Amino acid sequence: MSITSVNIQPLAVDVACTDDALQVALADGRAISVPLDWFPRLEGATPKERKSWRLIGGGLGIRWEALDEDVSVENLLRFR
Repeated sequence: MSITSVNIQPLAVDVACTDDALQVALADGRAISVPLDWFPRLEGATPKERKSWRLIGGGLGIRWEALDEDVSVENLLRFR
């Protein structure tokens, strides 16, 4: 029996912020949820500002222009 490793780059497809978490849905079906206090700019933002995001790099990252905040999907997966 052999196991094959496939290198798949995680891509975001949707983003949501609650009062205490950043939630990111990935193209491969996984979902990431991390504490919002990891990102002070997002934590201090209004709900309207948190909703004003766009995907960058084809889903490799998330950008909040008004907050000057960028979040890498790969880094979210590496946080412990």
